[in-house]
Amino acid sequence: MNIVLVEPEIPQNTGNIARTCAATGSHLHLIRPLGFSLADKYLKRAGLDYWNLMRYTVYDSLDEFYAKNPGAVCHYASKKAARSYCDVRYGADDFLVFGRESRGLDEALLRREYQRCVRIPMRAEARSLNLSNSVAIVLYEALRQQGFPGLLGEGSLTEDSGPEWKDYV
Repeated sequence: MNIVLVEPEIPQNTGNIARTCAATGSHLHLIRPLGFSLADKYLKRAGLDYWNLMRYTVYDSLDEFYAKNPGAVCHYASKKAARSYCDVRYGADDFLVFGRESRGLDEALLRREYQRCVRIPMRAEARSLNLSNSVAIVLYEALRQQGFPGLLGEGSLTEDSGPEWKDYV
């Protein structure tokens, strides 16, 4: 899967998204201008030591992104979309596109690509969800539809898993 952030503004969100990309094997695409430096300590801290586990590409504009990814199947996340992110069939190489934290994706882009826009259902009174949460919600639905390819489906306990719940009561 591919995650596209168009002009992200908050380094901690992008760091969290980078960590999610590392955990899922997704490719992160960043569209300038960025609201931070890629050397930002908050970006690095939020991404922890996962940066070496993920791939990312930076583009100077959305036009450059489209030129370098011809034929990309994009799904545009927006609260203005008419259909739920769950009502879409995602392909393994699709691009999930998210806008900046303060304004989302440009209305002109949404109008042009409206048939490919998806939304996360929420209460009418809620303005939006956090960007990194939104990415995780949509990405994991897309991965679920594909059977979580390449991801571990189970965990295991160690011999000494620490104190049990009864030890705290």
